[in-house]
Amino acid sequence: MADQNLRNLAIDRRRCLGQLLVGSAMTTVGCVPKTPAGWVDLVWGRRGLSDGRFLKPRAATVDSQDQLYIVDTTGRIQVFDVDGNHLRTWSTPQTENGRPTGLAFRSTTTIDRGAATASDVLLVADTHYYRVLCFDPKGQLMADQQIGGQAGTGPGEFAFVTDAVTDDEGCLYVGEYGDSDRIQKFSPEGEFICQWGGTGREPGRFVRPQSLVVDGRTLWIVDACNHRIAAYDLDESTPKLMSVFVEEGDRPGQFYYPYDLVIDQDGTLVICEYGNQRLQRVARDGSPLNQWGGPGHDVGQLYQPWALVMDSTRRVHVIDSNNHRVQRLAVGAV
Repeated sequence: MADQNLRNLAIDRRRCLGQLLVGSAMTTVGCVPKTPAGWVDLVWGRRGLSDGRFLKPRAATVDSQDQLYIVDTTGRIQVFDVDGNHLRTWSTPQTENGRPTGLAFRSTTTIDRGAATASDVLLVADTHYYRVLCFDPKGQLMADQQIGGQAGTGPGEFAFVTDAVTDDEGCLYVGEYGDSDRIQKFSPEGEFICQWGGTGREPGRFVRPQSLVVDGRTLWIVDACNHRIAAYDLDESTPKLMSVFVEEGDRPGQFYYPYDLVIDQDGTLVICEYGNQRLQRVARDGSPLNQWGGPGHDVGQLYQPWALVMDSTRRVHVIDSNNHRVQRLAVGAV
């Protein structure tokens, strides 16, 4: 009888382990189960102030050469190659009031003696200084291209800036939270065009629009504290709400403090959830497709992740903020 009890206990432990793995977004390829850690092909970074280390990295973007630009709570912007090798570092001009929470690239064209030159400009949502800073990819501040700098609720003034992105016409969209919880649109020359939103729970309003992503003529907004994702049509003079998917919770297709998203080449969305400490892949109508991660400190686990980027080979790099690191996922992980 004792031997039979031991065998039953072993069976029950195996069954419980299997249930835990499924709950942590175990993905099956063929007949071979793969845990979240099994999908991670690179982990880099650790807590610290030296090059290649982080103190709570909060935002990231990737350039056309697959170089990753990452800002942390020291105000440092560090640049890495796709394998996590440190390339260079610089800092934002001021950090006493707070640090940036958003990074993105915009392409610009300059004319010199009749010749056109295309270049990339790094947009930095300098959150607590009410502005969008501009740098060249080497870290040179482009002060003449700054947007904002004045606290307020009027056109061209900002509360706490969360993110800034551009569309294919060069227009700039800036999100903010605090007194206004809105989106402002600017011309390529930095002139105010329109605004929409305001603090609220109903569709068309926001509570901390944390991240913005332009996909063709659609602007996706990660409405973090409303636990939802909204899509706006950019073909309208004032962008028009097309769809919103929202259901607070921790089940597939539900969200709890989403903070960032990327659009995959197949048109699906990969969403980073600060609250649920996981990634989700959803269809463009919000239907759940897959998920990865879970709370913790081990490889394949996350601790309050803030952001993610996708490189040209479709690998996802997760900014695992309170673990002070980056985890790179193989294609198909989420």
